[in-house]
Amino acid sequence: MIEILTSAELARARDAGALVADILQSLKARSTVGVSLLDIDRWAKEMITDAGAQSCYVDYAPSFGRGPFGHYICTAVNDAVLHGMPHDYRLADGDLLTLDLAVTLRGISADAAISFIVGDARPPESLAMIDATERALAAGIAAARPGARIGDLSHAIGSVLGDAGYAINMEFGGHGIGSTMHQDPLVANDGRPGRGYKLRPGLLLALEPWVMADTDALVTDADGWTLRSATGSRTAHSEHTIAITDDGAEILTTPTAT
Repeated sequence: MIEILTSAELARARDAGALVADILQSLKARSTVGVSLLDIDRWAKEMITDAGAQSCYVDYAPSFGRGPFGHYICTAVNDAVLHGMPHDYRLADGDLLTLDLAVTLRGISADAAISFIVGDARPPESLAMIDATERALAAGIAAARPGARIGDLSHAIGSVLGDAGYAINMEFGGHGIGSTMHQDPLVANDGRPGRGYKLRPGLLLALEPWVMADTDALVTDADGWTLRSATGSRTAHSEHTIAITDDGAEILTTPTAT
């Protein structure tokens, strides 16, 4: 299913996107050394509930997972990169933490992810990997405009990641979003320009470049959800929800306060 939002629905999408971005920034500030991933999940639940929104994750049960996810946010640490299930792990100085959050507010969903280093340590390789995903995300957004093809966005993302020296996994990527979290079209993190679905105003997309330091292979934890690098190397993941407009692309998951 591919949805094209009306102007009224787009206004609600802006509210959902701002909520996601604000929660992520609040959680980033609170994700200090010694904090448990379960604390982060609890804080996310409180902020989502207080805003009158619904989690996209609690009842999420796709074919690749093991039953309903049962938590309010994905928390991926170091070698974990996608669908990180919160558990009783306390953050340490230098951990690379990815927070991935999707909520539905008044019938419209928004999805975003941020990666950052916990504490005072600044491992240069980890910072470079985070920077590469952020630059790839910016390149994908810059390529998004009416008449462009999905392949144009994938090519823009993949060019940045490939030039930075990272192998690109094609199993999981970006996606359409709207009244539900995951919709068509798929936006792979690499591709050929000029191919795929033609973008139209009112289309919402969640673009999410992610990489692993020295591999493109994933392994799944015993929890049935958390995806890690097969080599145990560190990972990074950046994501925004955007709306295709008459003029280009509007980032919806921007914090209301900077």
